Amino acid sequence: MASDLLSIARSGVQAAKIGLDITAQNIANAGSTGYVRRSAAFSEVAASGGPYRIGDLSLSGVRLDRIVRNADAFRQAEVRRTGSDVARASAEVSGLTNIESAIEQSGVYQAIVDFEASLQQLTQNPTDTSLRASVIERARTMAGTFRIAAQELDAAGDGQRFLATDGITQVNRIAQELARTNARLARASDASSDKTALLDQRDKLLEELSTFGNVGTTFAPDGQVAVKLGGANGLDLVTGNSAVQAGIAVDPGDGTISFDVGGAPLTLGGGSLAGQQLALAKNAQIKADLDTLAASIVTAFNTAQGAGADLDGNPGAPILAGTSAATMDLATGDGRRIATAPAGSPAGSRDATNLAAIRSALGAVDPAGTMDAILFDISGTLAGRNVTLGALQTIASTAKVALAAQSGVDLDQEAVNLVRFQQAFQASGKVMQVASDIFETLLAIR
Repeated sequence: MASDLLSIARSGVQAAKIGLDITAQNIANAGSTGYVRRSAAFSEVAASGGPYRIGDLSLSGVRLDRIVRNADAFRQAEVRRTGSDVARASAEVSGLTNIESAIEQSGVYQAIVDFEASLQQLTQNPTDTSLRASVIERARTMAGTFRIAAQELDAAGDGQRFLATDGITQVNRIAQELARTNARLARASDASSDKTALLDQRDKLLEELSTFGNVGTTFAPDGQVAVKLGGANGLDLVTGNSAVQAGIAVDPGDGTISFDVGGAPLTLGGGSLAGQQLALAKNAQIKADLDTLAASIVTAFNTAQGAGADLDGNPGAPILAGTSAATMDLATGDGRRIATAPAGSPAGSRDATNLAAIRSALGAVDPAGTMDAILFDISGTLAGRNVTLGALQTIASTAKVALAAQSGVDLDQEAVNLVRFQQAFQASGKVMQVASDIFETLLAIR
């Protein structure tokens, strides 16, 4: 009996020690990102009877069955999904904000309004050289603002492409880490603290990966994870201990980007990469609209200009040059070249018929109205995306709180566990002492 008591007490001491160690880990990592609370699952140790006593059952203590991570797979998946949506919306809003700033701060709208106003003022005295010089300067300013806007849009696009390229680099890094984690999980013991640490690392990597793109996951019984990039129907990124390289391609025409995994085209519905892709598509659209407007102004003005005569009686020559916002410029800086008079008019003619035709041609293009529509387009889009981002952030925050409530460390509960396991340790020690006393008493019997 004494020997059985010693075995039972010894197993109780070991179980209490394990419980104390796990509780200490929980307390030490209460504030660690990605840490999931652990608890120990114990089972009874039972021994059957010997020969001719098969039906006998003797309880011989307790043993560690496994270390349990208090993680809910569904809630973790929700955190990854909602986090991916927030990352996509945040990246898109950031890109759209840069586009809006590039357009508004360039001052294109005001420069167009000032240019049209200078043409209106010239109608009062078509031969006034100062008014003509004002038109030229306003045209110079307008062309300059178009070029600035184009440069700023290019800079905004470069920034988004840089972030997307870095994002793909991070995706490949995380995929390699997940593959190595899978390899270590395959070798880890089921009831080891090393395996629970690897599972924490796996989940942390998955959450980090989901911020770059939406992922689909399949978990094996031993904890290994297979990852698809692009959702459940996406492309295989990680399988076992191997990872496939993700890539990015830039369209040389409009600067938009596309992704692939192992050379296969990839469509992303979430993550910062998807947001940057959307922002670059909007950037390309705004830049195309701006180029179209710049080309329309140049064409309309120069066409009407060519139908008149300048202040020296010469046929109207082009005043503006360029076929896009980036190339828009002045063809001449001489205000006398503005063809305000109809064709064939003598030098110094005060007839402003062709000036009216120039203004009418520009009115048909409606540069100020078109520019206002471009500004409203980007501003309206940004406002809508901000509303969406706010809603997604609320949803993601709720998912994180729910997961933290289930898998986070409750210091009050851990304090209770410290006392409980300490008392269990002391009780098992007392049993060992009693067993020893009984054994000594038996040996002392004469």
